[in-house]
Amino acid sequence: MIQAFGLTSSSRKELPPAVDDVSFEARAGRITALLGAPGAGKTTVLRLMLELQQGRGITHFRGRPLHRITHPSREVGALLGDVPGHPARTVGGHLRMLCAAAGVPVRRADEVLEAVGLVSLREERLNTLSRGMDRRLGLACVLLADPHTLILDDPHNGLSPRESTWLHGMLRAHAGQGGTVLFTTSDPKGAARTADHVVTLERGRLVADQDAAEFARTRLRPRVAVRSPHAARLAVLLAKQARTSQRSVEVVREGGNRLSVYGGTCADIGEIAFRNGIVVHQLADEIGDMGTGAEGRAHGVDSTAPAAAPRPGLEAASSADADAPAHAPEPSSCSEVGAVISPEPRTACGPGSVSDAEEPAAIGPSLSFGQPQLPEAEPRECPDASSANGTGDGSAPGAGPSLPMLPHWTKARTAHTLDELPTLPPPISVRSAPSPLRPLRYEIRRATGISTGFLIGAGVLVVSAVTAVVLARIGHTPQPRLLAAWPQELPLPPAALGAGLLGALAFGDEFRHPALAADRGTVPRRLGLLAAKLLVSSTAALLLAVLAVGCDAEVLYLVYGRELAQVPVDWLSLSASWIGLVVGCAWAGVLAAGVFRSTTAGLAAVAAVPILVVPVVHKLVNGPSVRTAAGLPVRLRETLLPRWPFGGERYLEAALKLISQPVGGALTLSLTALLCAYVLTALRSRLR
Repeated sequence: MIQAFGLTSSSRKELPPAVDDVSFEARAGRITALLGAPGAGKTTVLRLMLELQQGRGITHFRGRPLHRITHPSREVGALLGDVPGHPARTVGGHLRMLCAAAGVPVRRADEVLEAVGLVSLREERLNTLSRGMDRRLGLACVLLADPHTLILDDPHNGLSPRESTWLHGMLRAHAGQGGTVLFTTSDPKGAARTADHVVTLERGRLVADQDAAEFARTRLRPRVAVRSPHAARLAVLLAKQARTSQRSVEVVREGGNRLSVYGGTCADIGEIAFRNGIVVHQLADEIGDMGTGAEGRAHGVDSTAPAAAPRPGLEAASSADADAPAHAPEPSSCSEVGAVISPEPRTACGPGSVSDAEEPAAIGPSLSFGQPQLPEAEPRECPDASSANGTGDGSAPGAGPSLPMLPHWTKARTAHTLDELPTLPPPISVRSAPSPLRPLRYEIRRATGISTGFLIGAGVLVVSAVTAVVLARIGHTPQPRLLAAWPQELPLPPAALGAGLLGALAFGDEFRHPALAADRGTVPRRLGLLAAKLLVSSTAALLLAVLAVGCDAEVLYLVYGRELAQVPVDWLSLSASWIGLVVGCAWAGVLAAGVFRSTTAGLAAVAAVPILVVPVVHKLVNGPSVRTAAGLPVRLRETLLPRWPFGGERYLEAALKLISQPVGGALTLSLTALLCAYVLTALRSRLR
């Protein structure tokens, strides 16, 4: 079950908050609709609940806030937009990748595909899906970790009636198994038809919290609210007049002295009351349709008491008695009458009688039909029956917890004094993006799930082979550079550039199509995910380096014979340098793209190593005040007198030779700087 208390968004530039003090409850086994016109703050409420946006308040999912849940995806499944994913990825591949991220077996992908009816579209690409199929895939992604709670933002948007019926069946089945379902909508009739409970928002505030039946009866049908001490007699007269005039009028006794008249008008009811000498304390048109451009309105007059002073947490003074159902009135041409929004009967403040010519806060003469005016009554104190969201004590089913269960900042609103301000709810900090539970498996499926990497590898091999043939044709190219297809005029060979591009795509695709953290626009900076990306990219770079040299040697042998395809004498050290260069470029691409959040920035960082960093390092090393490090391996070997076991000093000497080279030193320096920047960025985001 979901319990939201005091959700308030952070205001900007002295503007009112988009969501102000919203509290409600969504019970398990029921479907709850968050209803409101576009711009009412529905999506903001969901983002505050999921800790995706800063503000104030707290939301409990089965008694725990989201940041206290170890694996949030296994407790709450959320879909706040279209399905995030690479357009070239297949439906099955996308779900298998998310299985690794959620830490569930891969067979779960086939189970949810069967549940949403997409088994036949397993090999279809995401960019070929229709709106309805995309919604089905989004629901499959939400159900992947088998969460208890589903939170969906306008899931019926753009769906056909048949698809909407199917979606309703899926949500109903989940709720029938004991799960909690909360979705937003701007269609009041759809909310009444689909949901068990309806929470209505208007301009960022909660205006109604009702069961679906009560919502359909009170907010979907225009009615006239009548309050009179002779309600029973007036009901009989209205029914008699309807039969006489052959009009379809329904009169509902709300309890006490209140009537709800459907199909009548204020003028007709007022004339009947006037002719029969019946005192009317309230006569108001109530239109509750919350569609676009339609808001709850009330026009009425009151003759019982002057308006009570407003209290913190209430939007307006009361105009209804203890049995008044929830509605959201606004001032119109008639007397302005406010309404306390309540999902259940409760004691309310006395209504005010405000005439058109006076200010809303002024106390004007009261009016009655067929009776002389009554003297003004003394202002009455409001009983302590309000709550933080103005929805009563919330003890009705689905209307929120009772006062003893509410936090201290909610209980503070029951104070009787007006100068006592309520305490603020706790601040909401943006929760960091979740890291995949199986990062290596996730990265392998991410990299192999689309053809981009394979196409880049094939293109690199073709370009490298053609370059090697052209260099052999021109001549004057050393044998090692000829096998690597590395001209003197280019800063890097094609294989190194291709490896850098593959590394940059490891993080660049995450930011372009953020499947891990679609609602944040970023990806987690955990070291486990970084290690997985470095391992996969280095493996791809190693394969690319070996295949590039092998293809170049084979093409040179076919075109020019065995002479140009001979293996150099010092092939071992050259191979180590070659592999180190290609793998280092791949790592530079991964780190730069992770720091700067762009594939282009990652590739630019790879190209900047020989173009910018190498000249700077060469200038520093060969400067007049810096001794050259050319003899560092020899001096280090002389210093380390004890021999390492298994000849380990030879490997250390080879590594130092690689680092002492201009490109090797520059690449090592660049990788160190990028790694430090990545770690600092990760620590900064975690501290926030």
